[in-house]
Amino acid sequence: MGVLCILAAVFCFLYCAAVFLLRSGSRFYLVWAAGGICLTVFAGMLHFGLWDKAPGLLRRTFCLLMAAGILLFAIVEGCIVSRYHDEGKADLDYIIVLGAQMKEKGPSAVLKFRLDKAYEYLTANENTVCIVSGGQGRNEPCSEAEGMYQYLTGRGIEPERIVKEDQSTDTSENIAYSAALIGDLDSSVGIVTNNFHVFRGVSLAKAAGFRDVCGISARSNVYLQLNNMVREFFGVMKDFVFGNFL
Repeated sequence: MGVLCILAAVFCFLYCAAVFLLRSGSRFYLVWAAGGICLTVFAGMLHFGLWDKAPGLLRRTFCLLMAAGILLFAIVEGCIVSRYHDEGKADLDYIIVLGAQMKEKGPSAVLKFRLDKAYEYLTANENTVCIVSGGQGRNEPCSEAEGMYQYLTGRGIEPERIVKEDQSTDTSENIAYSAALIGDLDSSVGIVTNNFHVFRGVSLAKAAGFRDVCGISARSNVYLQLNNMVREFFGVMKDFVFGNFL
């Protein structure tokens, strides 16, 4: 068991470094470092016999909590994967493109995947209106909505087909503020985002009152996918705890 913990810790540290070097756009890579430290400490406890010396009730409680956590993680990840390949429906009234980081040189890779999927959908469905949703963070040169607008119009999408929502700061606000712009919750709506993010986007849209909503899944960076999936677990749990799914 100790050897497995050390191997898992080494993986966590190496993956932390890889995510950092690939510039995922957030500091979530630090979670992998924290995981590596915890595994190293646990391996040390096993090696020096400290685990066996701990009270039996404490060990059983720890194991029970770990089992419950793993089960919860598996259930949430199953929900995330269930929306992984959503392609939406034709001739939707609106699509909402969820924001992600804008950089000085343009959309981040994650956001570009979403915009390319939105472009593909808009060129195939000429009556659909696009809402680009996202405010401006401290490290962004402009609002995400403005950057997305410039990208799509630069590729030939008519400006009158694009509505900018530039005040939101997270996914729940993306959906809520976009719903306010649309007004009619009976409108058919597609949520355009990366595959690992579709489940949460669609769930939030349903909670916001949309009665005809579907996901439109864009691809994501395969090397960052493990990081994205674990990060999304915490995102789903946060929205659940704060009642955003209700």
